[in-house]
Amino acid sequence: MKKYLIGGAIVLVLAAIIVANLLKKDTGVEVLAEKVVRGTIQQKVTGSGQIKPAIEVKVSAQVAGKIIRLYAKEGDYVKKGRLLVELDPAKYQANVERAESSLLSAKANEKKAHSDLMRTQELFNRNLISKSDLESAQANYEAAMSNRLQAEAALREAQDALSKTRLFASMDGVVTKVNKEEGEMALGAQFQEDVILVVSDLSTMEAVVEVDENDVVNIELGDSAIVEVDAFPDTTFRGIVSKIAHSAITKGLGTAEQVTNFEVTVTVLNPDPHFRPGMSTTVDILTKRLDNVLKVPIQAVTVRSEKEIESPDKTDSDSENTEEESIGEKKEKMKEVVFIIEDGKAVVKPVKLGISDDTHYAVLDGLEEGEEVITGPFRVLNKTLKNGQLVHVKSKKGSKE
Repeated sequence: MKKYLIGGAIVLVLAAIIVANLLKKDTGVEVLAEKVVRGTIQQKVTGSGQIKPAIEVKVSAQVAGKIIRLYAKEGDYVKKGRLLVELDPAKYQANVERAESSLLSAKANEKKAHSDLMRTQELFNRNLISKSDLESAQANYEAAMSNRLQAEAALREAQDALSKTRLFASMDGVVTKVNKEEGEMALGAQFQEDVILVVSDLSTMEAVVEVDENDVVNIELGDSAIVEVDAFPDTTFRGIVSKIAHSAITKGLGTAEQVTNFEVTVTVLNPDPHFRPGMSTTVDILTKRLDNVLKVPIQAVTVRSEKEIESPDKTDSDSENTEEESIGEKKEKMKEVVFIIEDGKAVVKPVKLGISDDTHYAVLDGLEEGEEVITGPFRVLNKTLKNGQLVHVKSKKGSKE
């Protein structure tokens, strides 16, 4: 009798479990959701680079020579016209003296040739010499005059070279770099800089950053910017885009890691007096802005094929068969969509998107304010969620609604 009672109890329990499962309501897939609201979308382009002075003068020698004196050190403030560097002038002083001597000789020869011409002219007027003698005297005088002009030019050239052994500041500024020491040689090439020191105007600073080629087209001169300098944490500076490069900077050319950037210069409007050239910076350039526009979280936007949008009941096997049948045909077009919740079901809606910021897209068409869009989980939203599928929203506290 006892065995029958135990068996009956087990049967009743199993029956209760089966009935409970049959009566259990399918609440659908658990998802996260947010309401569509109106607000502001501020698009921005981010680039990283360095802080540099807006005006920077590299002081280099145009003549070769040993540096005998440096009159400024790094960090010195110098006024325009101040002597900065002096090269050994001995060689160039000797060249000036040689040129002066050559000029004196040329002037003496010109004077003698002029006297000879005058005497020859007088003799020719008396018919005492031939015309060829007169022409020869004239040619000698012109040659002597030419030699004098060449000697004057050589003297000016020698004096100019001597003057270039003393290098002066061409503007007010701070010496930000000194590349050579007293006793070193300055190469003095006119077409290749051998920089001795650098003078910078630190009152106007710029952030020079590299921007991806896909983003630079959104930037315009005059766009405002937010400048962050690594050396000044928790501090931002305002800036204005003042220059956009027309030539690209390409790294890793011909490789899978090839990157093409463009240099963008942002003038910092409120630079800190402690800014130093070469400091690392990150700049957010504020480009397009839309106010009072519908917006949805970036993670709410996904893509679906036109067939998936039009045929919500299509199964995965049907999709695979359709793909097999369409081999060789044009690849199916994908559309940007969001899923909204209507009567406990996920409903797909194609949307037309505008600009975006860090967290939201602007929605130009396809949604209305107040609609509830599904924002996650990522795998469900982007892989498995179907049009018309039952869903329930997970609350922020983790309870199910």
